[in-house]
Amino acid sequence: RTECPAPRLLEETALGHPGNEDSGTATSCGELVWVGEPVVFGRAESIAGKYGVWMKDPEPVPPFTRETTWRVDTVGTEVRQLFQYEAAEQLAQGYPTQVHVLPRTPERDIPGAGYHGQYPYSWGGYTDIDLAVDETGLWVIYSTEKARGAIVLSKLDPETLEIQRTWETNIRKRGVANSFVICGTLYTVSSYSAPNATINFAYDTATGTSRALSIPFENRFRYLSMVDYNPAERQ
Repeated sequence: RTECPAPRLLEETALGHPGNEDSGTATSCGELVWVGEPVVFGRAESIAGKYGVWMKDPEPVPPFTRETTWRVDTVGTEVRQLFQYEAAEQLAQGYPTQVHVLPRTPERDIPGAGYHGQYPYSWGGYTDIDLAVDETGLWVIYSTEKARGAIVLSKLDPETLEIQRTWETNIRKRGVANSFVICGTLYTVSSYSAPNATINFAYDTATGTSRALSIPFENRFRYLSMVDYNPAERQ
């Protein structure tokens, strides 16, 4: 059974002080300065639960709330099943409130994007295309043949999934374990298996520049397949 870590993320505001955790707007944006210890919400009881995702919606539509927690298992053929929990604590107990079967999969072509293991993160899997949400909206992280395996970051329209703007970074996608976006800045994780990993690069879309970082990132469980940021919780 595999424990599921939930690293706490907190970014610095423009004034240089930790932001208000109730705030999730771009006006309180800053940069990532530290990552807290993992918080364990539960253990996978089977191989089906070992591979998948769990998440919260920072801008939920009623009757759902910001506490509503969702889980998708990505082993097997029924990956359209979406498990609903009232809160993360209920997820830990393992009893969903409801199980939804998604009727269809929204799709949108990303010109030139690699797929089926062409440009994955360093741990492999089908991680060619990664979605992220921050204070400014919805993003997609991928690479193309033109970019020669470097990370490409595109801003998406959340309703249509159409690409609004694209940035090509100088960060090799296969050279990092995962990535996420905070306040329009892409951050990458150095290793999926090392216990003492780091946030090792940042790419700022406002300036179009990247820089090296060394922010400690505790990888307690040594097999990190998903890292995301919730702008509503600022973690």
